[in-house]
Amino acid sequence: MPDSKGICVNKNWAVWFTGLPGCGKSTIADGVLNKMREEGFNPVLLRLDERRKLYIPNPEYTHDERRRVYSLFVQDAISIMQSGRCVIMDGTGNELCFRKEARDQIEFFAEVHLKCPVNIAMKREAGRQQGLVMAGLYEKALERQKTGKVFKELGEVIGIDVKFETDLDAECTIETEDKNPEQVLQNVISCLQKWRNLNGVC
Repeated sequence: MPDSKGICVNKNWAVWFTGLPGCGKSTIADGVLNKMREEGFNPVLLRLDERRKLYIPNPEYTHDERRRVYSLFVQDAISIMQSGRCVIMDGTGNELCFRKEARDQIEFFAEVHLKCPVNIAMKREAGRQQGLVMAGLYEKALERQKTGKVFKELGEVIGIDVKFETDLDAECTIETEDKNPEQVLQNVISCLQKWRNLNGVC
């Protein structure tokens, strides 16, 4: 908390970027990471897409598997904080219980929900190249629903097969539909600065 002169105190915090696939989580998380580095901080960026195969070598993206993966994701963040660094978490976290586990265990925790309609997320995701995440997730999920076609390694797709559970108490909820990435980033940075000031953390 702020001292008698109103100066912030170095307390480890975790900020979790959530939202549908294709909403821009990774882009904005990268932007916040760069901003924090400019301020002289050195938080760790945890991406669920990078960690998943370390947790589950052959993921099937089932509900039970997803629950286990997110629990390990939260524990990774806590371990990093215990080592003395802050954490930026990049992961869809579609169920409230996933984020609640982090909120219950981390004193200074903020959720940044990048709110994006499914149709817009689909358009954005359609241009993504194959990488850690399968390209064309939404298109394949819709085709599977319509025709029953099986796509290897395509599990439940958030926004199509299962819903994203919104937390009305999220520290930052940013509407992204009518904003470009720079505008979203500025909104996020402003919101997080207010959160840090409120909690007296650097």
